[in-house]
Amino acid sequence: MVFEPALVRIAPGDTVKFVSTDKGHNAETIKGMLPDGAASFAGKTNEDVTVKFDQAGIYGIKCTPHYGMGMVALIAVGTPANEEQAKAVPQVGKAKQVFAILFDRLAAHKTAAK
Repeated sequence: MVFEPALVRIAPGDTVKFVSTDKGHNAETIKGMLPDGAASFAGKTNEDVTVKFDQAGIYGIKCTPHYGMGMVALIAVGTPANEEQAKAVPQVGKAKQVFAILFDRLAAHKTAAK
């Protein structure tokens, strides 16, 4: 019940392929956890989905059936300007804990890069 890796850092224009390795999963954006003007997406259950991320920012991703169990991921594209906005989005169940860890890992990466 995890995305692997759960934190991905990419450049604008890069593509991410979400591979459905087990039945009953999908990948889709979380409302409010993407840059203003960026297109949301919702992959179908049991199907791979490939997404091109053109706009810099933070994107929250969930598996809809397992969102409350913490099956979420964070994609940081370029230099994210919407990090505080994304952090402020209310989460359900274990997703809240997982996102806290992912945002901490992102902050640690930014600190190490300085």
